[in-house]
Amino acid sequence: MAIYQQVFLDKEAEQALEAVMQMAKLNLSEALKEGLVLLQQHLNQTPESKPFDIYKQLDLGEGGYAIVPSSQAKEGVKAALQRSESKIYFGRVLVDNQIYFF
Repeated sequence: MAIYQQVFLDKEAEQALEAVMQMAKLNLSEALKEGLVLLQQHLNQTPESKPFDIYKQLDLGEGGYAIVPSSQAKEGVKAALQRSESKIYFGRVLVDNQIYFF
């Protein structure tokens, strides 16, 4: 079944179509058909998952360099300062050459 459709292309799309036709040695109809088939295949392969779906699957463990949960930040700072060679700098604690933020 053939459909007759008139399509207007901007300069960029027209140049891209001309380049594809020359490189692939296809006529206008063949180039458009190949492009539509490739786009359809790409869309069929594209996962429908959202970024949060991927995030839920990640095993993040207990978290980066935190020594305590954020709900216990004050206790964590006290514990870090009680360790040997602990220093505090503007909201950061340096413990054993690791910087912890609070």
